[in-house]
Amino acid sequence: MIESPAPCEVRSVIRFLSARNLSAADIHRQICEVYGATAMCEGKVRKWVRDFKTGRDNVHDDSRSGRPSVIMDDMVASVEAKILENKHFTISTLSNDFPELPRSVLYKIVSEKLNFRKLCSRWVPKLLTEDHKNKGFKCLLNFLAHYNEEDDAMLSWIVKGDETWVSHVTPESKQQSMEWRHTHSPVRVKAKQTLSQCKIMASIFWDRHGVLFVDFMQRGTTMNAVAYGQTLRKLRRAIQNKRLHADRGNFATP
Repeated sequence: MIESPAPCEVRSVIRFLSARNLSAADIHRQICEVYGATAMCEGKVRKWVRDFKTGRDNVHDDSRSGRPSVIMDDMVASVEAKILENKHFTISTLSNDFPELPRSVLYKIVSEKLNFRKLCSRWVPKLLTEDHKNKGFKCLLNFLAHYNEEDDAMLSWIVKGDETWVSHVTPESKQQSMEWRHTHSPVRVKAKQTLSQCKIMASIFWDRHGVLFVDFMQRGTTMNAVAYGQTLRKLRRAIQNKRLHADRGNFATP
């Protein structure tokens, strides 16, 4: 038995046997004996027998022009114009403006024809103005100039700072509360805790060697020019003290 014959092969057999004046039933029986019962049903055999008797000589499928595309250029342009008006659209809201188009067609226009992708904005701590960028660029050039003159020693003079909120009570996480115990040990229970509502602002400054100074703001005060100036004066004294101790330690080292 021949398995998985090509359709044109079976039709060629039908044409040959039909030319020998065999009936459609006999042709179907012989096809099943050679190719199996699933090669072609008797109804299709009868159809091909009729076609060949009426003059058809092609055993291949008729060529098809294909389904015309429903996506026209003017339609794509209209969808793009609507998208540019509001880029926070969804396919559902877009379908309200184009009720004549199926949602699947709209999605194909957006994703394949226009190559749009839905992306989230990247969060940054602060949006910098051109003035901020220019000042930062000048600082970088200044750092590079000092580095060329002083090499790695210059890095010890760079101090960075940041501010953060510190809660009065930081609860222990579930991962931190895990213990190694025997399987027969009693189950330990603990109440669920949340971050304390009371918190305080902390300003932290450090250099390449570690933390230099931590300043906690008093409750009821805000970070303004006066408070920041006081913090910087404290930082200056802390830097002087730490570097003085470091110089003494280096001097005492044999």
